[in-house]
Amino acid sequence: MAQLKAVSSSSSLNLSVHVPKRDLFLCSNNVSFAKKSALFQELGAGKSELQGDAVVSIRGNALRVHCNKGIQVVASSDKVTEVYEATKTKGLRGKLNKVVLAYSGGLDTSVIVPWLRENYGCEVVCFTADVGQGVGELEGLEQKAKASGACQLVVKDLQEEFVRDFIFPCLRAGAIYERKYLLGTSMARPVIAKAMVDVAKEVGADAVAHGCTGKGNDQVRFELTFFALNPELNVVAPWREWDITGREDAIEYAKKHNVPVPVTKKSIYSRDRNLWHLSHEGDILEDPANEPKEDMYMMSTSPEAAPEKPEYVEIGIVAGLPVSVNGEKLSPASLLSCLNEIGGKHGIGRIDMVENRLVGMKSRGVYETPGGTILFTAVRELESLTLDRETMQVKDSLALKYAELVYAGRWFDPLRESMDAFMEKITETTTGSVRLKLYKGSVSVVSRTSPKSLYREDISSFESGQIYDQADAAGFIRLYGLPMRVRAMLEKGI
Repeated sequence: MAQLKAVSSSSSLNLSVHVPKRDLFLCSNNVSFAKKSALFQELGAGKSELQGDAVVSIRGNALRVHCNKGIQVVASSDKVTEVYEATKTKGLRGKLNKVVLAYSGGLDTSVIVPWLRENYGCEVVCFTADVGQGVGELEGLEQKAKASGACQLVVKDLQEEFVRDFIFPCLRAGAIYERKYLLGTSMARPVIAKAMVDVAKEVGADAVAHGCTGKGNDQVRFELTFFALNPELNVVAPWREWDITGREDAIEYAKKHNVPVPVTKKSIYSRDRNLWHLSHEGDILEDPANEPKEDMYMMSTSPEAAPEKPEYVEIGIVAGLPVSVNGEKLSPASLLSCLNEIGGKHGIGRIDMVENRLVGMKSRGVYETPGGTILFTAVRELESLTLDRETMQVKDSLALKYAELVYAGRWFDPLRESMDAFMEKITETTTGSVRLKLYKGSVSVVSRTSPKSLYREDISSFESGQIYDQADAAGFIRLYGLPMRVRAMLEKGI
């Protein structure tokens, strides 16, 4: 007699035949039998892993056993032994159906895959965005994801969208956080999170997850985007929930769950790279008194080792946005890639700063933004020709708030969107070209031209002109200085 061992305390079993209709006849006691078929001969030698069912072969007959809980069955020709059938059950922390995970292929996200399945009883769809981090970081991702237990890997090339719809608006706005930071990571997170929401809709997921720690800014940037674009999605942040506290814990968890541990050399720095920049944090940088080591830099040559001969580059700009390099029109991503190569060669765009994180603490970071530094210099310089004093002052004051909103992850906030409409309007005339000299880490403007320029040589010249009469300045000064003159008269009793 065959024996069935159920991993269930339930005493209620519903048995039915799992064979084609032509081989089936029914019995009145809810048990169905069938003729011996090739299907069950195959099953007789192995393990059943059918979702929700355990297939049992008993003397040529096959039974499909439905149970409230998991059943383990190993089918052989004459007897039945125990097999585990992995049904979709509630996880240790709850139940989700399908989760889209922001996936890099590194140790942390590789471990998150089985952790999500164990704790939420869900399928995991890994998502990777190509925002220009480099081909090397995308190699072998599908194999890694599936080896970790993911059911699918989705990779999307977001480089053009990233530059066109996220970087260029910040460039046009002149958004710089705390005087130095050109917002490389801050701009990348919302485009990635937006794509995750799209993928969640495509695959029918009810949740999204990320591998951001509970001490950084990125958790806020991801989740505010999720909230803005689909408030019905559940959000899982493992670093705020699990007991894993570091790399060794993660490796131990990976081994326990048969997840291949990435064998790449562990960097002493925490880095984030995209088409706009490369950031470095951690290790000796955690002490603001330490000078960064030269071998840390990856996008830029040391200014001391840069070419002895300067290089000139001309940036074409239309309505506040760059469109060409040295007369060649390029797509947004191609243009930025070109300038990264040129600028990096000359040591352009290195920034070392201590910044105030959104969550309250200060952190020290070193950023390489060669192409971005060239573009910011060019756009701001062209604005000196096309914007009047009051407009420039208002724009600069709003740029501070714009940068703060982007840094804080509020890309899809109506306030930023409204400010963006203002920036687009006032830069309509910022069209022309700027020529720059790159030399050993410095960017110098050597010329700027615009068909919409407010600069008039005939007015600005020290020679007398028809429009500006120098004698008019006397009356202007008396009126402009009247408040100061009245205050002085009061103080002196005049």
